[in-house]
Amino acid sequence: MLHNKSIDNLLDIKEIYLEPEVRNFKRGLEILEKYPEATLTEVDSHWKIAQLFGFEGSVEDWISNKKNVLILGIKKSLSARLNSRSSNWVAPSQSNGCTMSCSYCYVPRRKGFANPITIFVNIEQICNYLRRHASRQGPKSVPDHIDPNYWVYEIGENGDCSADAAICDNVKDLIALFREVSNGKLTFATKFVNRDLLNYDPQEKTRIRFSLMPHKMSKLVDVRTTPISDRIDVMNDFADAGYEVNVNFAPVIFYDGWLEDWKILFDEMNDKLNEKTKKQLITEIIFLTHNEQLHEVNMNWHPKAEDVLWRPEIQEVKYSQTGGRNVRYKRGFKKDLVDSLVELVEKELPYCPIRYAF
Repeated sequence: MLHNKSIDNLLDIKEIYLEPEVRNFKRGLEILEKYPEATLTEVDSHWKIAQLFGFEGSVEDWISNKKNVLILGIKKSLSARLNSRSSNWVAPSQSNGCTMSCSYCYVPRRKGFANPITIFVNIEQICNYLRRHASRQGPKSVPDHIDPNYWVYEIGENGDCSADAAICDNVKDLIALFREVSNGKLTFATKFVNRDLLNYDPQEKTRIRFSLMPHKMSKLVDVRTTPISDRIDVMNDFADAGYEVNVNFAPVIFYDGWLEDWKILFDEMNDKLNEKTKKQLITEIIFLTHNEQLHEVNMNWHPKAEDVLWRPEIQEVKYSQTGGRNVRYKRGFKKDLVDSLVELVEKELPYCPIRYAF
């Protein structure tokens, strides 16, 4: 595992909340052995932990939860959910929550809003389920925008796999599994550089999507993540290590001078990426979605970010597929923004197709 400054600054586990059954699993015992000094507290459910609630108003408590608390649980309902954007299926989670603190994060902040990492220790059951699920699909006979040859499974919807991999081998086990799944491929997006993943030997069966945005905006809203330039710096290494390297331009945030800042980012990509990486690059473009509840929480710990995230004069209400009440840029205005960024990508990164933009 990594023992460099970046991961030590991100994670310093002092408290572990665990469901009692965790000790019945090899992965659970491995993690407990890794953090022998941590205080252990048994809980009935990894979701319902009263001690983690009530920290919405204090950035110090928020960050300490993210950095110092780990939750261990059992993933009880195993199902793959149909998807149509970055993947064909969303795999059952091997984790949820995150140690990073992006101020726009859409992941439900149910564990006291700070939502530290929960690791599910029944990874063998998750892997066996995915093996059976992929087998039932048969060969992918019709290419689609997600992948021409493979059924693609998203494993990072509710967290960041690169950070999870600094805690245990769940991500490594999933990557190893999909080397053997003849008709399937994994994918996940990340904002954290964990060079340990370079040793996982994915054999082109895992697609890693580095999330990028202009440096200036990232410094404001991407709290506790790897700097943008460092993410770009490792993309060639990940391609050489056998990953399919893609990028997410997300979330795209509108502000004065936004397109000029995106051009600066694209210039850096053009300078740093080699031909092998450019040849496999595809991007997904996702504009900002925000919500009032998160806005109110952020006003207590990171109000400067809300100057750019909360813009009622140019935003409108949007209901998510799960019924959540969010805000996004107003429809006609947003169409102009999307068109402008797509045009810039096509001009500055002609080797980089767009999988989708919305």
